[in-house]
Amino acid sequence: MAGDFDPAWVTELYRCMLRIRAFEEKAAELYQKGELPGFLHSSVGQEAVPVGVTAWLERDDLITSTHRGHGHILAKGADPARMFLELYGSEEGYNRGKGGSMHIMDFSIGVLGANGIVGGGVPIAVGAALSLQNRGSDRVVACFFGDGAVTTGAFHEGVNMAAIWDLPVLFVCENNQYAESTPHRTVDRARDLTVRAQGYGIPGEVVDGNDLFAVLEAARRAVERARRGGGPTLLECRTYRWYGHYIGDPAVYRSEEEVASWKARDPLGRVAGWLAERGALDEEGEARLRAEVQAEIEAAAAAGARGRRPAPESALEDVYAG
Repeated sequence: MAGDFDPAWVTELYRCMLRIRAFEEKAAELYQKGELPGFLHSSVGQEAVPVGVTAWLERDDLITSTHRGHGHILAKGADPARMFLELYGSEEGYNRGKGGSMHIMDFSIGVLGANGIVGGGVPIAVGAALSLQNRGSDRVVACFFGDGAVTTGAFHEGVNMAAIWDLPVLFVCENNQYAESTPHRTVDRARDLTVRAQGYGIPGEVVDGNDLFAVLEAARRAVERARRGGGPTLLECRTYRWYGHYIGDPAVYRSEEEVASWKARDPLGRVAGWLAERGALDEEGEARLRAEVQAEIEAAAAAGARGRRPAPESALEDVYAG
């Protein structure tokens, strides 16, 4: 239950949630100033899901991510400065400035890559899990994807293969209600996406994705099951992105009342309230924590701006063709 968690540990998880929020807000600010190239997809409002899932992962456990993946990668332990360097297109970035916001990867911390293709991380996660199983490892793979991905063939094929082979995968659906501008309710009669799990004979669980403690509880069960060879689990984490599909999207497809209702369920506020109730973080302490995180992100962004731009003649380096 939520009351069983160590407040000191939860404080560090809260710090990570604040770090993700601050990173996303700073990146959006820089993008709107024209300093960052490409597209930017914010995960503000969804912070409880990546933090609640990765809390149970070891450094050498693996994740796959999405086009909205900054939060997943930060929660897995990435360096914010190197992420900003990548967003700026710098040589010192995670992918030498060639991946940008949507394609950050770092094998050293188990990040197999964010992915701009909807559902594209599912087969990668399943392949990685098959490799772990064949090597007799107890490591697991967490596969993050959005609600739009559950209608793709890659999702169904991947979940079926993981099910029949009992692969150690957590399929984590961040149901933020919209596939780009399309409400999920208009393209799928299923209101509970875990019916997909039933179809493939694996456990499925619906979770309040704005409640860190609910995510922690469900993810712990799924990770433990995968580690002991019990096979995959599908988690549907119901959450909401505060901004449009991309930074700059006017998001006219949803009402101000709807956005306000979800902001009232801010996952950060709920964790801060839990900590305050237990005397672990008072008003002064929270202000200090927020200031520390903001200073960290400001320094990371400044480091990103100072990065070295790749030489034009290096454009075809690291390009693979088969």
